Amino acid sequence: MTRIKICGLYRHQDIEYVNEAKPDYCGFIINFPRSHRNLTPEQVRALRAGLAPEITPVGVFVDSSVETVAALLNDGIIGVAQLHGHEDEAFIAALRSAAPGCTVWKAFKVRTPADLEAANASSADMVLLDNGYGTGAAFDWSLAGGVQRPYILAGGLTPENIHEAIQKLHPWGLDISSGVETDKQKDFTKILAAVAAARAEL
Repeated sequence: MTRIKICGLYRHQDIEYVNEAKPDYCGFIINFPRSHRNLTPEQVRALRAGLAPEITPVGVFVDSSVETVAALLNDGIIGVAQLHGHEDEAFIAALRSAAPGCTVWKAFKVRTPADLEAANASSADMVLLDNGYGTGAAFDWSLAGGVQRPYILAGGLTPENIHEAIQKLHPWGLDISSGVETDKQKDFTKILAAVAAARAEL
């Protein structure tokens, strides 16, 4: 079964939406003011308190400190750290040392086959292939054939193209944010449709 993550939750009603839809993961964008979905660690703690226990919370970070990420992992506020910045292998190693047993996902912007070489070599538990920072646009899916490990597909996904993405690319998981929004706010109907599309038998 293809896993699905609904990313960019930032309101209490967003938590209610995912609790009803039951995706596998939900994402919180932490300490990244460029995003309208940005949250402080304290805000994440408050939202996390209402999250259904079967949904794994993911913290999305862009060049945060090891200490910030590790604290949220060690406190159980997030179950996965998703790294979207310039975090290198040394950062991942330091994070594993500071938060033993943690799960680390690393995002890669896919522009050329060389980007996939970096994804293949990453020591992260899972890699995420994306177009960029929440642009809502897809990268050239034909490039995904160069990835030699399970991966999460992100960028440009909508409830309408999830079936096609699974059928063509067979990703381990899907990460969707703007594709389940209306006017930059999470849309409950779209979230339900996205989760249903990911769970449909092909």
